[in-house]
Amino acid sequence: MSLASEQHPWRLACLWLLALGPGFFLLYGAANGYAASLPADRVGNVAMAWERHIPLWTWAIVPYWSIDLLYGVSLFVCRSRAELNVHARRLLLVTVLSCLCFVLFPLRFGFERPQLEGVFGQLFNLLMGFDKPFNQAPSLHIGLLTVLWLRYWQHVPERWRWLLHGWFALIGVSVLTTWQHHLLDVPTGFALAVLVCYVLPMPLAGQAALSTQDRARSRALAGRYGLAAIACFAGAWVWGGWGWLLCWPGLSLAALALGYLRLGAAVMQKHQGRRRFAARALLLPYSLAAAWCHRYFLRRLPGAEEIAPGVWLGPIPAAEERRFAAVLDLAAEYDRRAHAQAAYQSVPLLDLLLPCPDDLNRAVRALENLRAATPGPLLVHCALGLTRSAAVALAWLVVSGRAASLEEARALLRQRRQRVELSESQYAQLAELCAQLEPL
Repeated sequence: MSLASEQHPWRLACLWLLALGPGFFLLYGAANGYAASLPADRVGNVAMAWERHIPLWTWAIVPYWSIDLLYGVSLFVCRSRAELNVHARRLLLVTVLSCLCFVLFPLRFGFERPQLEGVFGQLFNLLMGFDKPFNQAPSLHIGLLTVLWLRYWQHVPERWRWLLHGWFALIGVSVLTTWQHHLLDVPTGFALAVLVCYVLPMPLAGQAALSTQDRARSRALAGRYGLAAIACFAGAWVWGGWGWLLCWPGLSLAALALGYLRLGAAVMQKHQGRRRFAARALLLPYSLAAAWCHRYFLRRLPGAEEIAPGVWLGPIPAAEERRFAAVLDLAAEYDRRAHAQAAYQSVPLLDLLLPCPDDLNRAVRALENLRAATPGPLLVHCALGLTRSAAVALAWLVVSGRAASLEEARALLRQRRQRVELSESQYAQLAELCAQLEPL
């Protein structure tokens, strides 16, 4: 296969379109028909009284309909087979899960739309030909919109993104102003799409499943996050109503538990210094809590300190300092903080764990490559500069020959870094890891 056909897989896009188009109408129509066949007392309605004041904008049917065109074209903007396959599977899974919800929890739109005339009225009549007032939460329109927005966002030139975001926002508003959905349907549709995009991420390079010698610590951390997730889900079940919002931090904590149990740093989905949108959205409760805790501890911790000529070790706020010409970012849970002029490389590592041999090797070599290629100070940082970055710095001191052993590197680091959080067992494990690395 030629490079051009690999980058622009038109034939595969056509095949996916032939499968997804009829599949969508078949699944959506079947769910709609099922709800329509049920007795009225079995089809609920979730709407707030004030929603009756949402205006009916007949022209909003145009952006509402435009998602059909955007759906088909999105398959052809993908530049590789891998990207196309993930995108198409996202569209399919959002459709399948939404339709499953429609069958298990059938809902009906609560207001009667008046008879509409003119061109816009004809578009409404055409829509009602196959879209009955059922299939409410989660909004499939919003779910697909989110998946499509993420794909176009990656391919539309930056100067035109204001138009992209504006039009997609208009489509999102149109589900309410065409009286197709109630307010609850919008966030549930978005949440479902975020979950699907998180479960089906775009391919990430260099992030394999968790492999660590510190299995006891990883299991303990996974257990803590898992118990906290269970507590959130239990609270949601007991309190109901607004208490169901606890499912969000519950899912966030459950993802962290899987990360420490098996998935490793890939659970954060950090790519080229930024976490994927779905990961940022799903893990937001954890991110907010982690940022608050880190901010608290940072008040008592030293900033960046020089551990070898031109090489500094410190917490994440130091990455914003203009004095650093290069930055090695080891914090999987944060997006890039280094200033734009700095040479930058990211090797995402999970907090509180020693890196596996492959990750440690990548981090050590990234440090040495940045140091050799960049004149000026180089910063190695994680969140607090206590564990991950310290472990990488120690390994680099050993394999670069600046220290004859880990004990000597440890003594050197003690002289130049006020505080490091590595237990004796972690030092022993790090010594074993350093013995597996080849000298630089």
